Amino acid sequence: MERDKTKSGKPAKAYTRPRGGGARAISDLMPQIGRSAFRRFGFVQSSVISRWPEIVGEIHARVCTPEMIRFPPGEKSEGIMHLVVKPAHAPLVQQVIPEIVERVNRFFGYRAVARIKLRQGAVKPPPGRDKPKAPPSLKPIPMELGDSLRDIGDPELRTVLESLARSLGSQEDGNEDR
Repeated sequence: MERDKTKSGKPAKAYTRPRGGGARAISDLMPQIGRSAFRRFGFVQSSVISRWPEIVGEIHARVCTPEMIRFPPGEKSEGIMHLVVKPAHAPLVQQVIPEIVERVNRFFGYRAVARIKLRQGAVKPPPGRDKPKAPPSLKPIPMELGDSLRDIGDPELRTVLESLARSLGSQEDGNEDR
């Protein structure tokens, strides 16, 4: 019982660990968790990998992916970026290396990359990018929708407007029955 009292004879308070606030989203925690692993493999910012399709474009992101950036000792500029490239696309990527260097440096905001080295290998497609597109509607456009939808040149916009018009038309049909 003596352990539960302080020197002044008053009962000791039980230690409670301070809380860090509410729950945090896992997406907020991931950059801190992966930071040491990314730095070990040569990436100063993990966002280079996660935002690669935005940096170089969808077409190049399908055929090449960053592997690491090696900087001179003690420096954080004038580095060498190592890219993994699909073997069949290596000559194409080699031709656009200056453009890739420019885009990566624009992303960093300074001359982080001076050169690029290519390594041929398997490249995983960017996550969530290769989803198949929904086929256009095979139903003909009803005559009551008029010719205005037929004049729209963008097929995706036309499909969305047709779908909207059909859903509005079906709602009106449902209201007449009541």
